[in-house]
Amino acid sequence: MTDLIEHPYVTQQLSENFILTTLDDLYNWAKMSSLYPLMFGTACCFMEFMAAYASRFDMERFGMIPRATPRQADLLITAGTITMKYAPNLVRLYEQMPEPKYVIAMGACTITGGMFSVDSPTTVRGVDKLIPVDLYIPGCPPRPEAVIDAIIKLRKKIADESVQERQLTKQTHRYYSIPHQMKVVAPIHDGHYLTKPEREAPSQEIMDLTGLPLPLLLEVQKT
Repeated sequence: MTDLIEHPYVTQQLSENFILTTLDDLYNWAKMSSLYPLMFGTACCFMEFMAAYASRFDMERFGMIPRATPRQADLLITAGTITMKYAPNLVRLYEQMPEPKYVIAMGACTITGGMFSVDSPTTVRGVDKLIPVDLYIPGCPPRPEAVIDAIIKLRKKIADESVQERQLTKQTHRYYSIPHQMKVVAPIHDGHYLTKPEREAPSQEIMDLTGLPLPLLLEVQKT
């Protein structure tokens, strides 16, 4: 009579040779272990993005191989300022990427416009107005450690996804692409500002401070 407490031989052999998992876990593991980012950069944030691939940080150890074409990439890191002139090209690159695809907004200029958000008439105030964004990396510019931290968070997000619920959790109504209705105005800097009367004749305060006959000097330069 065999010992009933002992583990069955067949079950022990099966546990050593088979791995039981779900389709979602296998699919998500394959996705998060082979993220192919698009080599995309428009400003100084791209320098930090390239530094993340250098020998010190070595972002390729996450299975991230940069691709030069959007048709082979599934991750778009918008590293740099996006202008209204470049916005259609960014949307075109995003639409050419195959599903599933993810976007990381890198840097203050990409998230809110950054230093150009106050006085620039051409900077897009947030790339999420054009394409859906999964993660935001604040900073000006963010360091490579911040890029790696965003990749780790994106991997966790991918690991929680489900194939059956993907259509239910698809990003909707998070972005809008509209043609900018701008009014055409006359340019302020027309190239003739040097010939204005106030520049031809300096003020009395400037002449008193310098002690030089500035109007005579300007006449000599004209001749």
